[in-house]
Amino acid sequence: MNYVTLNNGLKMPQLGFGVWQVEDDQATKAVAAALEAGYRSIDTAMIYKNEKGVGKALKETKVPREDLFITTKVWNSDQGYENTLRAFDESLERLGLDYIDLYLIHWPTPQFDQYVDTYKALEKLYHEGRVKAIGVCNFEIEHLERLLKECEVVPVLNQVECHPYLAQNELKEFCAKHQIYVEAWSPLDQGGEVLQDEVVQRIAKTHGKTPAQTVLRWHLQNNTIAIPKSVTPSRIEENFQVFDFELTSAEMDEINQINKNRRKGPQPNEMHVR
Repeated sequence: MNYVTLNNGLKMPQLGFGVWQVEDDQATKAVAAALEAGYRSIDTAMIYKNEKGVGKALKETKVPREDLFITTKVWNSDQGYENTLRAFDESLERLGLDYIDLYLIHWPTPQFDQYVDTYKALEKLYHEGRVKAIGVCNFEIEHLERLLKECEVVPVLNQVECHPYLAQNELKEFCAKHQIYVEAWSPLDQGGEVLQDEVVQRIAKTHGKTPAQTVLRWHLQNNTIAIPKSVTPSRIEENFQVFDFELTSAEMDEINQINKNRRKGPQPNEMHVR
């Protein structure tokens, strides 16, 4: 496993396991399989409605708590200072944990203009030691600039849609300047279209790897944190086998050049679902 050091000194696995769209009863088996394969970072959220299932797997595993890195998120309908503190307590109870390693704001929802107050609640949780690190998801540069201006704690990361067809180069440059890691959700592209790309397939064949492994390796070498999702044990295992090869600089450049700036998920400024 590769680890990155976040801006507050906390170490985080660079490859994690996501459980978006995984049913609660499936989440227990999927997380158990991920832990068995070697994953130590698990990413969930209140809105996924599988925190209980994830918590059950964490309770049953023999992996020590201090070796695990657990992320969850506050949903749009729970934004605001007091609402966020309550939502955190509820997530903590569902997960069956004493603390969360990383707590994130799920979307900025700028229309409601609550993300600064929400982040200040995260700061309180961080200062109290109930959360080891805090950050955001789906924040654009303008949202990050406001947090940096109005809040005290720099987010450790920004979790966004990111894959070779949506490289997020401008956002990555801004985040790097402020020591904010970029974490990729949907790192293999929703629908997997990028896995059919001729460039990706050719480079994968060169290394005797799958297109998915090749794309995950691209993320790692771009200093991005990635959280692929699967409920299939063989695929969970496959996605973890990315530490025994390396892409050349020429191959990295080739994959960088297939960027289409094409987003499959919502535009952050337009995501106001509660």
